[in-house]
Amino acid sequence: MEHTRTGVVHTSISRADPEEVAALSAYGVATIHEAMGRVGLMRPYLRPVYPRARLCGTAVTVLLQPGDNWMLHVAAEQIREGDVVVAACTAESEDGFFGELLATSFRARGGQGLVIDGGVRDVADLERMDFPVFARAVNAKGTIKATLGSVNVPVVCANALVRPGDVVVGDGDGVVVVPRERAAEVAAAAARREAAEEGKRARFRAGELGLDMYGMRGPLAELGLRYEE
Repeated sequence: MEHTRTGVVHTSISRADPEEVAALSAYGVATIHEAMGRVGLMRPYLRPVYPRARLCGTAVTVLLQPGDNWMLHVAAEQIREGDVVVAACTAESEDGFFGELLATSFRARGGQGLVIDGGVRDVADLERMDFPVFARAVNAKGTIKATLGSVNVPVVCANALVRPGDVVVGDGDGVVVVPRERAAEVAAAAARREAAEEGKRARFRAGELGLDMYGMRGPLAELGLRYEE
């Protein structure tokens, strides 16, 4: 893996099929995570910087140096329609790497949002633009442009491996990464899970208990659960 390489920009990457990305966009992060076998989640400290922010797209990855946002400007050139920029950092940093001006640049290139294991600022402007960002922190502290990182190399962002072209989905429950070669499979599994949950939802609305729906009473009794008046 090239996570530790710096000073390289890969200009040709393999992206997930747009139709498969669109299929995944219909489902929430929790459903996709479960459908994929309970893997792929980024750490829960990454939060949307404004309410109801949501994103789904193919990853353009960035490896940043602490307190330095130079590579985000380099990455802007590599964005294609439907991409989400995913930025990791070589060491923990909560400086404000990103704000309204870079969001304007990303959107002009077709960018669908940003996921960053670092800080961002200009939150009111990002919300006004409806440019979704999931970040480690909100921080007005600015950054410099002095040190090389890399663009479109595999990175580990908030404990999740992200390769260029993988699918990244974010909503109020967090951020999940779907390997590009699994996008169609995971979308189909998410559809099946949603259909099954709708059946359970109807039974819950009718008053049925999870204790009975999931056959929990026997195992609970075996473990010694008692009901006393």
